[in-house]
Amino acid sequence: MVASAKPLFAATDATGTWTTEMSAPDGNSFTLTFVFKQDGTKLTGTVQGPQGDPLAIDNGKVDGDKLFFTVSFNGTTITHEATISGDEMKMTTKSDNADMPPLNLTLKRSTDAAKQASTKQ
Repeated sequence: MVASAKPLFAATDATGTWTTEMSAPDGNSFTLTFVFKQDGTKLTGTVQGPQGDPLAIDNGKVDGDKLFFTVSFNGTTITHEATISGDEMKMTTKSDNADMPPLNLTLKRSTDAAKQASTKQ
């Protein structure tokens, strides 16, 4: 029997809060916060930027260490693809709006500060 290089079951769990810094066209930077909930291969959650309410994630799925989902706002749909490696996620985005260029983002998994504080007491 030959050992498989890839596990039969995905060990990846995207559940949690992930953040990245982005630069706006005016040169200011802001934080994007992704909150994911993974249930098997189904992915749900929200994306929060500097303005407005969180946007819902649509069509979310997990395949091994890869995530796929869309976010829609103001008539624009942005397609996201990401690969998780530990507490880091490499994400590419592509918009159906020709004025929005594709982006490459690196997200970091946020740690729960409250949990850390309680373990230090």
